[in-house]
Amino acid sequence: MHQQFTEIIYLIQQSRNKAIKAVNVELINLYWNIGAYIKQKISVAEWGDKTVDELAQFIQKNNPELKGFNQRGLYRMIQFYETYANVEFVSPVVRQIQHADNQCDKIVSPLVTQFEFLPQDITKTILVQLSWTNNLIIFSRCKTEEEREFYIRLTIKEK
Repeated sequence: MHQQFTEIIYLIQQSRNKAIKAVNVELINLYWNIGAYIKQKISVAEWGDKTVDELAQFIQKNNPELKGFNQRGLYRMIQFYETYANVEFVSPVVRQIQHADNQCDKIVSPLVTQFEFLPQDITKTILVQLSWTNNLIIFSRCKTEEEREFYIRLTIKEK
């Protein structure tokens, strides 16, 4: 009987680990898209630095339960996007998505057409194999693309 109970515990742990990984993938994808969205608005001079501060205050006021979306967190998301948006080792998927985003003729669903920004799906990239904390440490401390790639791959290998 003890063996069967242990097997149940194993199943629970496996499912929990899968759930944690799935949540991490979605969070990394979300942070990428928030960074891309804000960067796009700033690049076309539609938004300025004060707008990012206003966004952080708006989120805090309207959704105080959302953590990590303060001014500092939003700028980290921008930095995350800027750091890896054009990096070859991340994945050719990101570059293909960006190329497709620049195309004029698109067929999209009516719901998507309500938004100016089309989210990118980076769930197949190497970046989602790391936690947000590991990504944050690597992109903020490493100075070169080669150094970032080395530590990303090392972190994945050491997991």
